[in-house]
Amino acid sequence: MTKIQVQKIDTFSGHRDCVYALQPALQPHHFFSAAGDGLVVHWDLTRPDWGEVVAQVPASVYAMAYDSVQNQLWVGQNYEGIQRIAPYEKQVVSSIRLTSTTIFDIQFFENQVFIGLSDGVVLIMDKDQFAVRKHLKASNQSARCISINPHTRELAVGYSDHTIRIFGLDDHVLHYTLVAHTNSVFTIQYSPDGRFLISGSRDAHLKVWDVSEKYRLHQDVVAHLFAINHVVYSPNAQWLATCSMDKSIKVWDATTFKLLKVIDRARHAGHGTSINKLLWSTFDNQLISASDDKRISVWDIKSS
Repeated sequence: MTKIQVQKIDTFSGHRDCVYALQPALQPHHFFSAAGDGLVVHWDLTRPDWGEVVAQVPASVYAMAYDSVQNQLWVGQNYEGIQRIAPYEKQVVSSIRLTSTTIFDIQFFENQVFIGLSDGVVLIMDKDQFAVRKHLKASNQSARCISINPHTRELAVGYSDHTIRIFGLDDHVLHYTLVAHTNSVFTIQYSPDGRFLISGSRDAHLKVWDVSEKYRLHQDVVAHLFAINHVVYSPNAQWLATCSMDKSIKVWDATTFKLLKVIDRARHAGHGTSINKLLWSTFDNQLISASDDKRISVWDIKSS
């Protein structure tokens, strides 16, 4: 089994509230964060002492997405709507009032934008026109997370009613309903090759679904002590990382789904509270984590 070496590189501080969102930027060594303080901050992985506020919104930000084509950030303002921000100019390009509920996720595919809301609706917007085209309503409970499979042209949505629903990307028709977990589904992620759908839940289980077998359950791992908040693949798709309310990050083999490394406070001077979001950067394979402790940590992950 591959052995993993982990080294904490830096800690970025400056947010005044829990950090909930991380997104890449135009340059590989840059990234963006957003938090409960409404601040959207631009960071440089080569300069941990530097951070630049590019926007401030009047509500907590749980969801943010980076449009690399237009070099714009889509920022979800809870109980309001979406702002499109040109981060380097620090300008609001446009905004739209969408909802009076919480915005949990924003995902792009081609010219479509999918937005998960706490009332169970998934809004579908036209990216170029910045206009709402459709409402997908399949549950009365929160649409917490969204992932897109370009290989099968399917959209997966994880809900607080413990299910995952799979829709067609083109016709938006419901294909499958997976009775997936025993609590809210907080994170889902298709594998880069489209073979598997990975889900993590408040029930602390990490589950692997075989896409080609009509989403048959392939593996069920009791992965953490408490809720799994996010799952990401490494840039080379060799590893998976999960983060949890139990204050730990875990690195897994993406083929066998065996645990390779635990990153926590005791062993690696990790976070002291819930870890909410991960971003696995292409810059030197650095893993970035955001936490309720208002801090962002950067980890060097290597195979020994």
